[in-house]
Amino acid sequence: MNFPFYIARRYLFSKKSTNAINVISGISVVGVAVASMALVVTLSVFNGFHDMVASFFTQLDPQLKITPAKGKTAASNDSTLMRIRQLDEVAIATDVLEDQALAVYGDRQQMVTIKGVDDNYDKLTHIRQILEGDGDYALHAADMNYGILGLGVAYQLGIGYTYREPLKIYAPRREGQINMANLQDGFVEDELYSPGVLFSIKQGKYDKRYIITAIQFTRNLFDRDGELTSLELRLKPGSNFEHVKAKVQEMAGTRFVVRDRYEQQEDTFRIMKVEKLMAYIFLTFILVIACFNIIGSLSMLMIDKRNDVVTLRNLGASDRQIIRIFLFEGRMISAIGAVIGIAIGLLLCLLQQQFGLIGLGSTEGSFVVDAYPVSVHPWDIVVVFFTVLAVGFISVWYPVHYFAKRLLN
Repeated sequence: MNFPFYIARRYLFSKKSTNAINVISGISVVGVAVASMALVVTLSVFNGFHDMVASFFTQLDPQLKITPAKGKTAASNDSTLMRIRQLDEVAIATDVLEDQALAVYGDRQQMVTIKGVDDNYDKLTHIRQILEGDGDYALHAADMNYGILGLGVAYQLGIGYTYREPLKIYAPRREGQINMANLQDGFVEDELYSPGVLFSIKQGKYDKRYIITAIQFTRNLFDRDGELTSLELRLKPGSNFEHVKAKVQEMAGTRFVVRDRYEQQEDTFRIMKVEKLMAYIFLTFILVIACFNIIGSLSMLMIDKRNDVVTLRNLGASDRQIIRIFLFEGRMISAIGAVIGIAIGLLLCLLQQQFGLIGLGSTEGSFVVDAYPVSVHPWDIVVVFFTVLAVGFISVWYPVHYFAKRLLN
């Protein structure tokens, strides 16, 4: 057995001549354990919110979205896009044309984003799972075009799941000059009818802005026949996503930009990552403060074991071995605290997942979820463990060498 480690283990678990040393050692372990537990729980809560938000966006966001690198639109029959549609790994390809327009219903109006999609859009996304109302998913029937409103849009316009009167949509004409004497001539007017359903993904970016309808309606409204703003793809099950994405990006070259679901919501997820990083840094500072207890414990232990140090030197132990004894002592306190803290943190996360012990509010239904979401990522546990060990190891190095010089002289 490693000689310094053996002695350090005896010092850690044996009773000291001064009882305060045992108490401070116990407090050191508890301090490190609490900081470790806080790191595990906090990072897991951030993961829970991240995964929850990602699940909302995946209801409407495609696996891959291809947009023009320059300009707003591209030709639907572009040779590059045609080749991408024909890839073996592509299960569904949907043309999308979206732009802003003015929606008017009765005496209410709102600026909205009209998103025109192909008939296979319900196979590309999970839109049927987020519909509310007595109707069914439909984009058009004969000459009638249906508009599926976001729940927030319907609220702003004073519309229920079904609107009896047609919803009027206005978009500026692409060509010609505006006649100030008759401003209405400067707009294209069209109508959308109710399919009896609204969509809701509990994200204001979509619920408060979007109306989903047939792509031909948007092409007529915005005078962009044969054009699209994006090509959205769903891959076949079992496809290597990263490989297919790289392949599509290579085919797209510099003319098109290829984004996955996280890149489509890059700003949202970047903010969440920054918040998680800041929480990790602040809790690491707390961990550093907790490690000061280890320094106090080791200082008192080294003073208490002065006679043992003399005996060990007489038995042939080198100064380096004696220093390593106390280094191992501090490192074992850090390691034990880390293991205990991580274990308690994982237990609390499991209980929160199963029983929702800590809620988000006193009124049920006030939030998207009633309790804090928790998701434990193995990599976070590894990071926490090695963070605690690194902070513990670094915090004891200087004090041990500082006191050892005075103890060994």
